[in-house]
Amino acid sequence: MTVRTVFDRAGHIRDEPGILDSLRASDDAQVVVVREGRARVEDDALLTVAPSEVGEAEWGLLGRREDGTIVLVAAAASLTDSIDAAPAETWMGLRDIGGLLDAENTEMLVAAVTLASWLRDARFCTMCGSESELRQGGWSRRCAQCALDLFPRTDPAVIVAVESEDGERLLLGANANWHGRMYSCFAGFVEAGESLESTVHREIEEEAGVLLHSVRYISSQPWPYPRSLMIGFRATASEERDARADGEEIIDVRWFTREEIASALAGDGPVGLPGPASIARALIVDWYESK
Repeated sequence: MTVRTVFDRAGHIRDEPGILDSLRASDDAQVVVVREGRARVEDDALLTVAPSEVGEAEWGLLGRREDGTIVLVAAAASLTDSIDAAPAETWMGLRDIGGLLDAENTEMLVAAVTLASWLRDARFCTMCGSESELRQGGWSRRCAQCALDLFPRTDPAVIVAVESEDGERLLLGANANWHGRMYSCFAGFVEAGESLESTVHREIEEEAGVLLHSVRYISSQPWPYPRSLMIGFRATASEERDARADGEEIIDVRWFTREEIASALAGDGPVGLPGPASIARALIVDWYESK
């Protein structure tokens, strides 16, 4: 699964003096407004507005569209008079939209939601607590007191599609938060000092009681809830009979045949699967189509 970046983040102009003020005063720039992890969507595309239409917000330079248009992000407060008149149903997150957006709009949405979260949450220095100053078009801050440079954090997490020795069955788990309504691949954050491969083995053994071999990297996906990078793998279980849920985070694990996965992908059961916007579904589809 090779994904080409189509949205230019315009890193080469972030350090230009006064770049944000200049772009906010421009009639040519567009703005993606983000509120509580959601942006406005109409006709299967992100809705952008002129900078003058946005009230109080934290600002950042998002990038440049394929047609050359500069796009800003405005991280709005929970209640902002200038945007609250918009219909509630037009505010959507990545899970709501699914796979409806094209590649450019999807990249814009993920970047906008992720950067907006950091802009609103990281105003103070993590070292001394002093207020920080925005730099690099919103992509870094510098503490006014101790001069510490701060950057948006990305937390790596692995997500794994576990297949049987013969490749004909897929092991999925039901997270406790889903109350058994959906089954998905197993995932977990990388711990301090841990490699991706070690995380894969640890997480699967902890959540499903299964030992693995033949771990293969497939692809990755930025995921803004929270600011994460999901790193996708496929792996083969050494002992299928040992599969069992941890009973806390995962309440059930099941081996699914290729026919059952085909039915679930079509929405006909026997269980629900993750939505089309997630790498979890992409990993499942990748396994299903591999034979």
